[in-house]
Amino acid sequence: MDRARILETGTQESWRKEIKQQPKKTAHEQRSRLCSMLWRNVALAVIVLELTTLTGARDRKKTAPPAVPSDQGYVFALAAANRFLHAWQAGDLADGMVLISDGIRHSQNADALEQFFSAETDRAFEIRTGHGNHGRYSFPVVLIHVQGSGIVRKSSDMILVNTGKNDWAVDKLP
Repeated sequence: MDRARILETGTQESWRKEIKQQPKKTAHEQRSRLCSMLWRNVALAVIVLELTTLTGARDRKKTAPPAVPSDQGYVFALAAANRFLHAWQAGDLADGMVLISDGIRHSQNADALEQFFSAETDRAFEIRTGHGNHGRYSFPVVLIHVQGSGIVRKSSDMILVNTGKNDWAVDKLP
């Protein structure tokens, strides 16, 4: 019975009489109504559970990308890494040696450095997002060259350090 009907009848007493006069529902009708309410509640619970699961799954999938340094030094270090690897690609020992730190120059054998830059045909490189701080950055790199009928990929890291006044030098060879 709705509110408008209760208000029409006037008193609560007259409302009770009216309810008693209504025919009683059979057990089958009561079970049917109860099952209907139960299924509605189960369906609502399933929908709520699905929504919370989907929302949780969506939030887990969104992982923050690695933080990219935002200072100018990162740009200069990346540019120096690119110039160094371009010298390696071209087999240009002179341009490559200018970009190597004194520590590497003194610790590496000159023949090993020449071998590193020795001109192989068809070389390429990939530089991935670097990480580090204002004076030192590390870049994951992949050195690629053709060998026979296949391709050889060598993954490594190279480290660049600031030697002063935005001059950057390779402090770890890939």
